[in-house]
Amino acid sequence: MTGRTRPIERRADALSRERIVEAAVTLLDVDGEGGLTFRRLAERLRTGPGAIYNHVANKGELLAAATDAVLAPALSAEVAEDVRAVALAVFDAIDAHPWVGTQLAFAPSQPAMLRVFERIGRRVRALGVPAGAEFASVSALTNYIVGVGGLNAANARAVAPGTDRTDFLTTVAVEWANLDPDEFPFTRDVAGQMRDHDDREQFLAGIDLILNGIRRLGRPG
Repeated sequence: MTGRTRPIERRADALSRERIVEAAVTLLDVDGEGGLTFRRLAERLRTGPGAIYNHVANKGELLAAATDAVLAPALSAEVAEDVRAVALAVFDAIDAHPWVGTQLAFAPSQPAMLRVFERIGRRVRALGVPAGAEFASVSALTNYIVGVGGLNAANARAVAPGTDRTDFLTTVAVEWANLDPDEFPFTRDVAGQMRDHDDREQFLAGIDLILNGIRRLGRPG
């Protein structure tokens, strides 16, 4: 008697690099970089690790592709005409996907980071900044965007799940207000602003401070 083999279940939609990256972003959002393995990715895609390697060579390439995909809307032509718009879009992307901040800081030559640097650079150059000051100006803006975005995301993850943001900030503000007045006079004075601040507004205020300084470099005399 001829035995029958059970047909292997296959997905109706073909495996592609885009689908792999999309699944990787989902895993990264849930468990961070430590939760992204080719075994878990294969399970999610209902395929074998070998099929994934046909599209992505290694985890580093996959992380770079995932970062690029998440930041693509922030670097679109519509957004890229304004430094503040680019900065806020990148800030929001890192806030929604905290692992992106780590990737940008860890791999400055990856495509996504280069695109952020390029978009900011073009707009800074349009301000008439002297050529000798362009690199420092663009670096200051880029480092601020990535650094503050990453710090904001890290702070959000440090808060216990389910904690109300207003309650958390109020607790911190009370702690600041009760600091030693001789050792922390400034921190005590701004405790109320800590309680009431908006992260995105504060972020943009920093961008404006840097931009105001950069604009002065482009002014004659």
